[in-house]
Amino acid sequence: MKHLKTLLFATALFIGATSFTAAQSSIAHIDTQELIKAMPEYKAAQAEIEKLGKTYQQTIEGSIKELETKLKQYDAEAPSQTQEENQKRMQEVEEMKQSLGQYQQQAQQDLQKKEFDLLKPITEKAKSAIEKVAAAQNIEYVLEAGGLIVAKGKDLMADVKAELGL
Repeated sequence: MKHLKTLLFATALFIGATSFTAAQSSIAHIDTQELIKAMPEYKAAQAEIEKLGKTYQQTIEGSIKELETKLKQYDAEAPSQTQEENQKRMQEVEEMKQSLGQYQQQAQQDLQKKEFDLLKPITEKAKSAIEKVAAAQNIEYVLEAGGLIVAKGKDLMADVKAELGL
C-alpha cells in the first residue's frame, strides 16, 4: 500500500512538472514597437506625417509674421489715431491671435488623426503576423517585450519579421 501511494505521488509530480514545462514553452515575447518601426510602411507613414506637419508649421509661422507686422504698424500709427480706432485695432489683433490659436489646435488634432489613420493598418498587419507565427508555433501567449524585466521565453521578432518579409 505504501508503494502504491509513493507511485501515485511520483506520477502526480511527473504530470505536474510536464504540464508546467509545456505551459512555459507556450509563452513568447516580442517588442511590437521595434517590429512596427522596422516595417517600410511605418517609415512611409512617418514621412507623410512630417510633411504635413511642416506644411502646418509654415502656415503658422506665416500667420505669426503677419501678426507681428500688423502689431508693429499699429504701434507706430497709434499716436496719430483716435482712441476708438486704436481699440478697433487691438480687437482685430486679439481676434487674429485667437484665430491663430484655434488653427494651431486644429492642426495638432489633424496631425494626431492622420497619424492614427496611417498607423492603424500597420499595427493591424503586425498583430496579424504575430498571431499567425504564434499559431504556427503553437504559442498560446505572446507578451509585449517592452515591459518585461526577464524574458526567458521565445522571442518571436525574427520569425515575425520573416513572415512580413523584412
